[in-house]
Amino acid sequence: MSFPRATGILLHPSSLPSRGGIGDLGPAAYGFVNFLASARQGLWQVLPLSPLGLGNSPYSSLSAFAGNVMLVSVERLAERGWLPWDRLHDLAEPTGGAVDYEQVRARKLPLIEEAARNFLKNASGNARERFDKFRGENAWWLEGFILFRALRERYNKEAWNSWPRELARREPAAIKKATRELKNDLATDRVMQFFFFEQWHALRRYAAERAVRMVGDIAIFLNYDSADVWANPHLFQLDEDLNPTAVSGVPPDYFSVTGQRWGNPLYRWDVMRQDGYDWWVKRLRWTAECVDYIRLDHFRGFEQYWEIPAHEPTAVNGRWVDGPKDDFFHKVREGLPAFPFFAEDLGVITREVNALRERLNLPRMAVLQFGFGDAGSHIYLPHRCMPDSVIYTGTHDTDTAVGWWQALGDYERRNAETYLGPCPDGIHWGLIRAAVSSMSSLSVIPMQDVLGLGSDARMNRPSVPSGNWTWRLSPSAINDDLTRRLAHLAEVTDRLPEQMHLGPGEEFAA
Repeated sequence: MSFPRATGILLHPSSLPSRGGIGDLGPAAYGFVNFLASARQGLWQVLPLSPLGLGNSPYSSLSAFAGNVMLVSVERLAERGWLPWDRLHDLAEPTGGAVDYEQVRARKLPLIEEAARNFLKNASGNARERFDKFRGENAWWLEGFILFRALRERYNKEAWNSWPRELARREPAAIKKATRELKNDLATDRVMQFFFFEQWHALRRYAAERAVRMVGDIAIFLNYDSADVWANPHLFQLDEDLNPTAVSGVPPDYFSVTGQRWGNPLYRWDVMRQDGYDWWVKRLRWTAECVDYIRLDHFRGFEQYWEIPAHEPTAVNGRWVDGPKDDFFHKVREGLPAFPFFAEDLGVITREVNALRERLNLPRMAVLQFGFGDAGSHIYLPHRCMPDSVIYTGTHDTDTAVGWWQALGDYERRNAETYLGPCPDGIHWGLIRAAVSSMSSLSVIPMQDVLGLGSDARMNRPSVPSGNWTWRLSPSAINDDLTRRLAHLAEVTDRLPEQMHLGPGEEFAA
C-alpha cells in the first residue's frame, strides 16, 4: 500500500485551548487547522474519539462507535441557536490549563444536554431533516449505545454486569420497559451524538479544503464496561455469569517485571469468524467514514495476543494465543479494499508478526526515541525506514522529546549525539529534522515536541492509572516563526500537502 509523502502533527482535540476546561471541535480546532495549513502540514493525527471510560482514557471507551460529547463545542451550539450565549459565561475561558474531567462533566456537559433538549423542542426544517437522517442511518449502533449510557447513569455508573439480571442479560421485556421509562434521556443522548458527528464532519471538511487529512486511531481491545460487550457477550470470552474469563495485556519485559495487565475482555475469534468478522468490519468501516487514515493499535495482537486468566492480578501468568491472522484482514479488505491502514507494531515483535504485516502490505511505525540503543533498536532510525512506514519522534505513550533526552542514559545519549549531530536549537528539533527528512512516507510529530516541552506535558504514562490525558496547548504557544519553520522544513523535504497524491486505484473518504 503506497502512501503519499506528507508530514503532520499529533494532537488530540481534548488538548486544544477551548472554552469549558477541555479542548473541543469549535474555534480552537479551526484555528489549529489554519495553523497546519499555514505550516504546510498535510496531516492531523488524533487519538480515538470515543466516549471515555476507565481513567478517562480514549483507549478504554464506553463504545466503539459513539463520539465523546465532551468534545462538542458549546460555541457552535450557541451559533446554531441551541444555547443562549449568556449560558456560556460561567464556563472557563479558553486556556491551556490541564483538563479537569470532573469539572467538565459537572459544568460543560449539562450545557450540551440543555442544548439537546432545546433542539428537540425547537428544531425544524433542515436541522430536523439532518437529525432524522443521522438517526436513521446510525440506528444500528446508536440505539444500543444511548440505552447503555442511560442505564449506566441510572445505576450510578456501575458496570453493566451489576445491573438487575434481566437488564444485564438484555431480556427483551426488560429492554422494552427500560426504553419506555428512559425515553426522554434517550432522546437527549441521541441529539448529543448528532451534535458530535455534525461538528466532527464539519471540521474534517474544513481541513480537507485546506489539504489537511485526518489520521484516526482504533484501539484493538474494548472496555468490558461498554455498550459493545453488553450487546454482544457471545463475541467475548465471558463465563455464564457474564464475567471475563481472560483479559488482555502484555508479558513482563525490560520496562515492567510484572508486565501490563490491561484488563480488556478478549475476543472469541472463532465465533467472529463464523459471520465474517461482521462486528469488526462494521467498526473499521465506521472509522473509515470519519478519518482518512487509520492507525491500527497493537497490531501484533492480530497475530498472537497475551491471554491472562481474569483472576490473575498481574500479567505474569499469561500465555501467547494465536489471533485471527490473515483470515481477518482478508475479510476486512473485502469490505474496505483500498482504505489506508498502518500498523502500530511497537514493542517485542516476532518474525511472524513482521511476516503478517508484510503479506498484508501494511506500513509499519518507527519511533525515533526507541532507536538509539543496541543494534536491534536501529530499525527505528531513518536510515532503516523505507517509504512503507510512518515515523514519529514519540507517541502519546512516550515521554516528550525533551523529557526523554533529560532522562536518557549515557550510552543512548552518545549514540543520539553521534547520529543527529549538533542540535543548537534543541534535541526536539534534531529529532524533528531526522523524522521529516527520512524516507518514511508519513512523518508525525507530537505537538509537545514541536514546542520543545518537558515531561510535565506528557500525554500518557502507561500502567499509571490516573493523571493522564490532561495536557493542553497554551493559546499563545503557536507563533509565526514556528509556523514558517515547519513550512520551510516541509518544503525542503518534499512533504508539501499539494504534492500528496493517491496510489493507483486508491481513493480517500470525502
